[in-house]
Amino acid sequence: MTEASPILAIDIGGTKLAAALVANGVVLRRAEIPTPAAPPSERHTVANTLIDLAEQVVADDRPRAIGLASAGPLDLAAGTVSPVNIPSWRDFPLRESVAAAFPGARTVLVGDAVAAAVGEHWRGAGSGTAAMLGIVVSTGVGGGLVLDGRVYSGPTGNAGHFGHIPTDGEPVRCVCGMTGCVEALASGPSMVRWAKRQGWRGGEPDLDARVLAQDAHAGDETALAAFDRAADALACGIVGAAALVDLDVVVIGGGVAAAGPVLIDPLRAHLKRRASLGFVQRIRALPGTLGRDAGLIGAARCALDG
Repeated sequence: MTEASPILAIDIGGTKLAAALVANGVVLRRAEIPTPAAPPSERHTVANTLIDLAEQVVADDRPRAIGLASAGPLDLAAGTVSPVNIPSWRDFPLRESVAAAFPGARTVLVGDAVAAAVGEHWRGAGSGTAAMLGIVVSTGVGGGLVLDGRVYSGPTGNAGHFGHIPTDGEPVRCVCGMTGCVEALASGPSMVRWAKRQGWRGGEPDLDARVLAQDAHAGDETALAAFDRAADALACGIVGAAALVDLDVVVIGGGVAAAGPVLIDPLRAHLKRRASLGFVQRIRALPGTLGRDAGLIGAARCALDG
């Protein structure tokens, strides 16, 4: 199989399902819908919707391989996923379900943030780097590692869970059960909750990170402080990761990261302040260039690599 072979790429998150046909790292056709709400008793509702979406994208081009990028935790050996934001999926046999819908196609499962990192390393901001951390800042905070030019998923497929690195910031309770995690301080919902506690009311009743970013760009002090606080938590986690695995680059993607300079500029400032070791100081923080296609392109790459 070559890079020119059509690959079905699927990206599954708590808020959206996306599918695309990818060849040569280019998205040929793409479709995206909100992730349907389903109670735990209806575990196949999301899967059936996902397969319908994938069939729409595939049309007459039957794929030889499928790359599945899913929010986690996941179990690579079993091919199951238990996304925190999809309560109907607990140990759900995702790889088996999708493979049954497309018989004969090799099906590869990977974490969604890992796929985004692979996409940015293959065709995006991290291209050509040896050691890269990709971070997705959105409704949660995820991460993926590319070391010596190759994706590192770990024995269970959960390596790179960057959002659950503890920081030295406020002891805010995280969804994982710990306190002070990067995600508890730097995810979009976390930023909005903090800003509201400080009196921010922009855009009510639809308060979300996009409105917060708009206010930050307009110079709102509370919104800017929220992004600065998130950037410091990200910097704390990045410095720890860089000290552990000697990183060249960190690429920041995801919906919150689309805010651009109001996140990237304070992040670079906090990295400079926090990094004391020489080899950590050399790390570069770059915004992602693939946007919402990063995970799809990365899933396709993982399917190619098998």
